[in-house]
Amino acid sequence: MGAVKKEQLQPGIARWRFMLVATLLCLFALALVLHLARLQVVPATERGYQFLQDQGRARTIRTEEIAAYRGTIVDRNGELLAVSTPVHSLWANPKLLRESSAEQLKKLAGVLEIKPARLSVRLEKYRNKEFMYLRRHLTPEQAGKVLELDLFGVYSKKEYRRFYPAGEVVAQLLGFTNIDDRGQEGLELAYDEWLSGQPGAQQVVKDLKGRTVQELAIQREAQPGQDLRLSIDMRLQYLAYRELKHAVAENGAASGFMVILDTHSGDVLAMANQPSFNPNNRQGVKAAAMRNRALIDQFEPGSTVKPLTVLAALESGRYKPHTQIDTSPGYIRVPGKTLVDPVNYGKLDLTSIITKSSQVGITKIALDLEPNTLRELFYRLGLGEAVGSGFPGEIPGVLPSRSRWHPIERANFAFGYGLTVNAVQLAQAYSVLANSGLKRPVSLVLSGDKDSAEPERVIEGPLAKQVSAMLETVIGASGTGRRAKVEGYRVAGKTGTVHKVGRSGYEDSRYRSVFAGFIPADRPRLAAVVVIDDLSHDKYSGGEVAAPVFGSVMAGAMRLLQVPPERVRSAKRQLAAQLSERGSKS
Repeated sequence: MGAVKKEQLQPGIARWRFMLVATLLCLFALALVLHLARLQVVPATERGYQFLQDQGRARTIRTEEIAAYRGTIVDRNGELLAVSTPVHSLWANPKLLRESSAEQLKKLAGVLEIKPARLSVRLEKYRNKEFMYLRRHLTPEQAGKVLELDLFGVYSKKEYRRFYPAGEVVAQLLGFTNIDDRGQEGLELAYDEWLSGQPGAQQVVKDLKGRTVQELAIQREAQPGQDLRLSIDMRLQYLAYRELKHAVAENGAASGFMVILDTHSGDVLAMANQPSFNPNNRQGVKAAAMRNRALIDQFEPGSTVKPLTVLAALESGRYKPHTQIDTSPGYIRVPGKTLVDPVNYGKLDLTSIITKSSQVGITKIALDLEPNTLRELFYRLGLGEAVGSGFPGEIPGVLPSRSRWHPIERANFAFGYGLTVNAVQLAQAYSVLANSGLKRPVSLVLSGDKDSAEPERVIEGPLAKQVSAMLETVIGASGTGRRAKVEGYRVAGKTGTVHKVGRSGYEDSRYRSVFAGFIPADRPRLAAVVVIDDLSHDKYSGGEVAAPVFGSVMAGAMRLLQVPPERVRSAKRQLAAQLSERGSKS
């Protein structure tokens, strides 16, 4: 009987236990729901709600850097020389990307245009890292092909890439930026802080694969860099580059460079170099092609400083333009060397010494002057000191100072040996002659403040004009620079032919061809220097190689700048004089 009761009670006990467990589970679920509801609905002042909100944000909201736009570089007329364009860079979390299948990684390598083995090596190298670049600076289309693979751990971010519309024409002056858009060479480096912007920050919502699904508030606006306006006139730059490139190729020279200055302001209007390179694609470019030779290379100026020696003679008061110098018998012995002229010119006045570029005549003048006279004048004209362009690596040249000058040193100094200059320094010195003795600061960047700066008088005006008149004879039929002639305009200038220095001294078969001058001679507008370097052919003199480049470039420059020819200006002066005369009579 007891056994029968026990068997009857078992089902009841089981139902009671079941109901108890079910009730407890329901109560637990209800409590959980109430707790979650309280956390989600109760105002944010409660800690639980705030905690969960913070945790949710921490898992989905990220702060991303907003790339800053680098300032543009333009020429004096606003033509774009350097501009940053938006691009996409792909990066990956190697820890997540390694979980992809071999087939997926193979597809990724194919789209990236790299070998699968190389991708595997990189993933292995960065296996303990959370960041590595896959490819940088891709177009939106190129980046889209990778993102379409929808691989876990592959992301994209916006960056900027520098582009140079003028390419190789002004490459050495501008320089370039690295892949992070920071200046590395040239003016890009010199003005990197000015051009660089300040990156911003923005909150974004990311999905589980790290893709941005929503952009939230901007925490800090990106500040773009400031623009840079250069003094360069790209019309003249293209012209100078074209003629220089032709001359270097035609004469088999190793290199060449040219500088054009505005004599009114001191602005550098053109600065061309050969050989050059394409800054938009620097693969395989040699370092020599990146050098801005016009400011970085120093060279002995040769006979282009002979007019400065004559100027020193005029300043001494002991010489006049018509003073006669006897150059017979066509050579002069100086302790250590014999200096010769091509022929025996006999007696020459100071003007003819410049016209014929007489070595003997210049040497006799130099030995008659006080030893430090030439050095002091050269220094006043800007030789031996940096022009203050701000260009990285600008060379100041070498202007020796001696407590005692040997005769051969004084002679060499007088005709451009034993000192070194850069092309801009030499152009500035000739600009002083063009400006009747006024020296203006040289600039690569346009500045309103500079334009109002007072020029410095370093030479008496009448003396500078006397030397300028002598330089016009060099372009005449009997002068060494007649190939620099520009039809319709008066040109003043001087040629220079310099022996190159080798391992064992000056070499007889290697030359540097130089021409320095200004135009129009009566009312100068432009001063320029042309250097064609390392010539070894039969044609190597300054009058044969460098002077024609000056003539071709200046002929085009006069048209571009709309400078009227001499006959037009003369007719205007005559008309003005006639009108003035009529007005005074009436």
